[in-house]
Amino acid sequence: MFDAARAALLASNAPVDLEQVRTHTGLIGAFGEHLVKNGIVSKDIGHFLRRAQKARMMADYDGDSVEPEDARTIVEQAETFVSAMRAQFMPGNGDGDDSN
Repeated sequence: MFDAARAALLASNAPVDLEQVRTHTGLIGAFGEHLVKNGIVSKDIGHFLRRAQKARMMADYDGDSVEPEDARTIVEQAETFVSAMRAQFMPGNGDGDDSN
C-alpha cells in the first residue's frame, strides 16, 4: 500500500520532496496534502492508508497485536487502495495480475 501511495505521488507529478516520502509518516502527509486535499483521491482511500499505518505502528512499535478481523479488513482495504491507485494513475496499464 505504501509503495502504491509513493507511486501515485510520483505519477501525479505532485511537487513532493523525495526525502519527505522516504518515511511512512512523510509519505502519508504528502499523500494527504497533494492527492486527498486536492480531491484527486477520495478521503475514504486516504483513511485506508492512515489505518494501515496505525496498525503497522501498533504492531511494530507498541508491541500490540492486530486482531485477526482488523487485519482482514486492512488487507481488503489495501487491495481496494492499490486498485484505486492503479486505476487513477496507471489506466490501461493493468494486466489483471495484482501480484506486481
